[in-house]
Amino acid sequence: MSQRLDKSWVVVTSIENRERDRCVDLFARPDGSYGFEEFRRDAEDAGRWTPVQFFSAMAYVSGTAALQAAEAAVPWLAERLREAPALRDPGPRRTS
Repeated sequence: MSQRLDKSWVVVTSIENRERDRCVDLFARPDGSYGFEEFRRDAEDAGRWTPVQFFSAMAYVSGTAALQAAEAAVPWLAERLREAPALRDPGPRRTS
């Protein structure tokens, strides 16, 4: 988990791009709000996921609202969700 994400936040869905070098994590906070963050994984970072944006500061009322915001903000995610609509399910899952 990135240092940008609070340890009390629970990742409920992680969606990777086809190349497996970008992902968006959708997370729930203890206060009932949701958020998301985009990450990259590069060889020079020893394969660790590194945040690339500052989306995690935003709060949404539901996982669906956070996913819709992520889709609008992260260009590759919209394409990935069109390719695999089942990824829209907000249930706990890690995807590749």
